[in-house]
Amino acid sequence: MNNDFKSKMKEKIKQYSDQKYLDGYIKDEFITHDNDADIYLTLNTVNELLDSRTSGNQLEIVPSIYKFIEDKTEMLNNDIPLELHIIGIELSSKTQGIVKHIIKEHYAIELYKIQKKYIKSRNKIIGLSIIGIIAFILYTAIFLYNDSNFLLEVFGFLFTFSLWESFDAYIYNLSDIKGERENITQYLLMKVSFDDSNDKEDII
Repeated sequence: MNNDFKSKMKEKIKQYSDQKYLDGYIKDEFITHDNDADIYLTLNTVNELLDSRTSGNQLEIVPSIYKFIEDKTEMLNNDIPLELHIIGIELSSKTQGIVKHIIKEHYAIELYKIQKKYIKSRNKIIGLSIIGIIAFILYTAIFLYNDSNFLLEVFGFLFTFSLWESFDAYIYNLSDIKGERENITQYLLMKVSFDDSNDKEDII
């Protein structure tokens, strides 16, 4: 790899790591006058939106729609309101309401699942912290009033391991889960609107 190419690489890394660049990109790409982030989804047929294998109370959105929404918004902060514009297909008012309900229900279920994961992780951290504190108290008591090296090693290892594991779980696990929970909540609060004009010039 020559020096000129290395310099160009460093220049691009610096450019695309700049928060001002990211903020400008997000503003130009998404943000409208009402400070919502608009996402435009242009479809040709209803089957691109609604899974043709489902019907009635079990009607579902095509899974790739959720992936499109999440991929499109992954660079956005989770405190920005979203509005999904579904363009190009004609749906009755009833079906539009069903689509909105399905999308909201999907993210409500995802939020329920991530909340259970959050509670489980939080309880694990609390349990490990309690074990670590108790082990530390016992370690201190043995150190002061008992000369058992074996017990010192056992409780010393136990409180070190427990406190380290709880700290590690908080930093690398619980924080990630909280971020994921906020993202899902952002999708749950997302507005959905419909435009069957199929006029792409309106969104450019």
